[in-house]
Amino acid sequence: MASLRIITLLGALAGSLVAGGAQAEGKISIAQQFGIGYLILDVVRDQHLIEKHGKALGLDISVDWSSISGATAMNEALLAGALDVVSAGVPPMLTVWDRTRGKQNVKAIASLGSMPNYLLSNRAEVKTLEDFTAQDRIAVPAAGVGFQSRTLQIEAAKRFGNDNFKRFDTWSISLPHPDATSALISGGLEVTAHFSSPPFQYQALENPKVHKVISSYHILGGPATFNVLYTTEKFHDENPKTYQAFYEALVEAAQIIKADKAAAAQTYVRVEQSKLPLPFVEKIIQDPEIDFTVVPQRTFIYAEKLQELGVLKHKAGSWKDYFFQEAHGDAGS
Repeated sequence: MASLRIITLLGALAGSLVAGGAQAEGKISIAQQFGIGYLILDVVRDQHLIEKHGKALGLDISVDWSSISGATAMNEALLAGALDVVSAGVPPMLTVWDRTRGKQNVKAIASLGSMPNYLLSNRAEVKTLEDFTAQDRIAVPAAGVGFQSRTLQIEAAKRFGNDNFKRFDTWSISLPHPDATSALISGGLEVTAHFSSPPFQYQALENPKVHKVISSYHILGGPATFNVLYTTEKFHDENPKTYQAFYEALVEAAQIIKADKAAAAQTYVRVEQSKLPLPFVEKIIQDPEIDFTVVPQRTFIYAEKLQELGVLKHKAGSWKDYFFQEAHGDAGS
């Protein structure tokens, strides 16, 4: 589905180039993935906040929304010019920031919130990372390169040395969160572990055979940004009013969620057409570990450690090196 979506997007891009060149101010195409980590975008979309803030700036903004699974597909579409704004975990964003320095100069726009990701297991004997063996299969959305794998690599380097930071990669398999959750609970597909994310980890933990081994918050030393939004320098610089309206919409959406989490849960179920029970979604949104904020938290840990491990070529001086300046006024990290 993601590949088909990219082909469609690239076709549309080619058509627009033939028809008359660069996209004008007042249009924005945004892609998000699946899960409650994208609630801020759900609220923006549901309440037409980009359009609202555009009008305040004297601009009618046309917004195109897409759903794509996987950071690789996101990055390909962004760099091809088929999308203006994409979303993924901090490590995939840093990878494309690193690759495009001096070219497209991709940077982050804002955080979509801080929330823990749990590494889960259905084997009772697995209590710590040291208990995993070659017989285990750890499901992650993007083996070796995604948020979960990079987080696990950081912890592996800490426990087993930098030379062994890929220790768990050979035991990892790429599987979307919904499929991995079903496999972990049923014991099918040889999946014995899943580095999960909300809401899927909470669903899995309702099964008595599933338990938490470690949290990303433990690895990173506290609350940390999960997903971010990012774009190219070209879109940022050539569409100042559209960009400003989008950023202000994100800030307002975060405020709306904090002000009424019950209403935010209803928005999630409605926009995502989720089959999850509303009380279950409310419980997740009210989890004190989760903070729907546009302010980045502990992202520099990834930038610093992944550069040390050789994953990133360029060294960032601070988190502000890979976030556009609109986010610099906040006390990020």
